[in-house]
Amino acid sequence: MGHSRDEKAKNHERIVEIASARIREGGMATPGVAEIMKSAGLTHGGFYKHFNSRDDLIAEAVDRTFADGERAIESITDGPDDPLAAFVDWYASAEHRDNPATGCGVAALAVDVTHAEERVRLAYREQVQRYLAHLEQLLGGGPDARQRATVALSSLIGAVLLARAVEDPALSDQILRDVRDAVKASPVD
Repeated sequence: MGHSRDEKAKNHERIVEIASARIREGGMATPGVAEIMKSAGLTHGGFYKHFNSRDDLIAEAVDRTFADGERAIESITDGPDDPLAAFVDWYASAEHRDNPATGCGVAALAVDVTHAEERVRLAYREQVQRYLAHLEQLLGGGPDARQRATVALSSLIGAVLLARAVEDPALSDQILRDVRDAVKASPVD
């Protein structure tokens, strides 16, 4: 007895969702097909009913990761009186630092992407461009908006990476706090 199309689509989404979380937690090389399928409650043998290869799954998981990032930016910046502060406070937060599985894919995949397939590198580059465009708007535009957005994005991503890497909680918190304060103090045109 075959599975319905709805069930197959739900299983596919669950596999991609799990893979997206796993690559944010441990990088693109870490999750194995068997582990992902088991976490999805499916057999390893069913993988090829959904994907042609592990690379196809990873590419789709990266796309999901970046779509999640876009939705997060929109939900965080839509409504507050100071959308820049809202975004910066979320991005350079202990919550974001401590939950990479649901955090920013640009930070999580920064190291791995240089060794990834072209389609993954392209998706990463496009996400960076979208983040820069968002930050340009949040910083108020102006002739130097791109430069300020580049510095802000680099600072925020660097802060999250460093805060995750150091094993001193006080230093980790300080890194996040100092970068939050510096980015929010950026002049808004």
